[in-house]
Amino acid sequence: MAGEDRALANGAKFIDFQTEPTRYRHWTIDVAGDVATLTMDVDENGGLFEGYQLKLNSYDLGVDIELADAVQRLRFEHPEVKVVVMRSGKNRVFCAGANIRMLAGSTHAHKVNFCKFTNETRNGLEDSSENSGQKFICVVNGTAAGGGYELALATDHIIMADDGSAAVALPEVPLLAVLPGTGGLTRVVDKRKVRRDHADYFCTIEEGIKGKRAVQWRLVDEIAPNSKLEAKLAERVRAMAATSMRNGEGKGIALTPLHRKIDGNGLHYDFVDVEIDRAQRIATITIKAPEAAPPVDVAGLMAQGDAFWSLQVARELDDAILHLRINELDTAMLVFKSLGEGASVLAYDDFLEKNKAHWLVNEIRHYWKRVLKRIDVTSRTLVTLVEPGSCFVGTLAELVFAADRSYMLVGQRDGDNRAPPAIVLNAMNFGPYPMSHGLTRLQSRFQADASDVDAAQAKIGEALDAEIAEELGLVTFALDDIDWNEEVRVFMEERTSFSPDSLTGMEANLRFVGPETMESKIFARLTAWQNWIFQRPNAVGEEGALRRYGTGVKAQFDMTRV
Repeated sequence: MAGEDRALANGAKFIDFQTEPTRYRHWTIDVAGDVATLTMDVDENGGLFEGYQLKLNSYDLGVDIELADAVQRLRFEHPEVKVVVMRSGKNRVFCAGANIRMLAGSTHAHKVNFCKFTNETRNGLEDSSENSGQKFICVVNGTAAGGGYELALATDHIIMADDGSAAVALPEVPLLAVLPGTGGLTRVVDKRKVRRDHADYFCTIEEGIKGKRAVQWRLVDEIAPNSKLEAKLAERVRAMAATSMRNGEGKGIALTPLHRKIDGNGLHYDFVDVEIDRAQRIATITIKAPEAAPPVDVAGLMAQGDAFWSLQVARELDDAILHLRINELDTAMLVFKSLGEGASVLAYDDFLEKNKAHWLVNEIRHYWKRVLKRIDVTSRTLVTLVEPGSCFVGTLAELVFAADRSYMLVGQRDGDNRAPPAIVLNAMNFGPYPMSHGLTRLQSRFQADASDVDAAQAKIGEALDAEIAEELGLVTFALDDIDWNEEVRVFMEERTSFSPDSLTGMEANLRFVGPETMESKIFARLTAWQNWIFQRPNAVGEEGALRRYGTGVKAQFDMTRV
């Protein structure tokens, strides 16, 4: 269960990102033909931690874990769904946003990881709309404030009740001395194209905006009196369903619980293994190639369901990354390794490429894209080691290109009869898995000269040894057996000795070179500023706005502009 009552070795509470609908406490899913309804009815007493109640549909990480799971299930388990209606189960309130007591009592690391995950969840709604054809409509039946309005902003269409009280608001600046942390500022101006001066006014008032002005300023799409709200919703649902690109037929596949064992040494799945060296602050993630061949056709894929290797390993890796982010905060470095036959991985990639028009294959490919994006924005040093026995080919080669540093062994190790490692490129490395700024990892790597991408693409299908991979720019360093252990050891010891704050800032800046998109702005610009503001006394100090919210005592600010 999300947030099950379990302690970690360091005494902190274990937070689990695995859940399923029968265990939800805050959301319900109802599917009727090509329409699904996601109803938010937050259990006030269902918070992850003690010390706060989730009143007025306010939320914490546990609420968002359920939402992320629900959106994922709609994509994989319900190919028939074309429109998703998001609404509140409570009267006269849609969602009051992130719970203020939770934020005030949380550690800095938890606040930042909470904002990052909620960003990824809202991006997931938009990704589903764009790439799965499941369009989202939000019904605002009362107050949609802060993160509540940000949730609405992630949908395609917002219908608000015109009853004199329903309103949308981003009151974080005047009330809490922080920013709308899940993309609100960016979506208002970049997605909804709200004028800058209107946005400035909107983001500095507590009470929000309602009625015709909300429509005129593009903050919502339409309003309707309560007597006509359901009819207006039905009309909009029909129109969106008629234009949806969703082409799923028949039944979907069930996303069953992952086989996972957690012990003092790490996490262990069927195809992903995580070994945590807490003394060195390093987590080593090893991904195993499939042992069986892929199915011969999509009927075989449907029969395998979530046991299909490409999907299962993506789910396992996703869960592992989320676990390490929030439950292993002292970990400084993620080291990626792989094990098995590269030809087996390529066979699964070939299957995905050949059948990419099928709805389930489309979902698997886009899921891999989202998992890799999650790795991109994880605040740990990312290192990939390409050694004998590795299978960093095709999709798994993206972990080489995502890394801050990559090392590849030249030839064989003394006493190891396994063949020298090789990287093999395929179509997956040249389009299906863009980063959040719209470039592939190879395009981002070779921004100085696009011909370097062409040179790499010309090598598709070839087994590239360490020296060729280094020459093509695919790895950072190619090292022989004599230098390998010492070079890697020195790098890891040095890297883990640096300040984690400076590393987080440096890595995030270096990973996202090139253009900006709305998504990259949310993670790079907005998250960076929110991270800083969350440490400022004006927000979190004893006299700061977060601490004094609801006490009746006005916050005291240091008025120095910095």
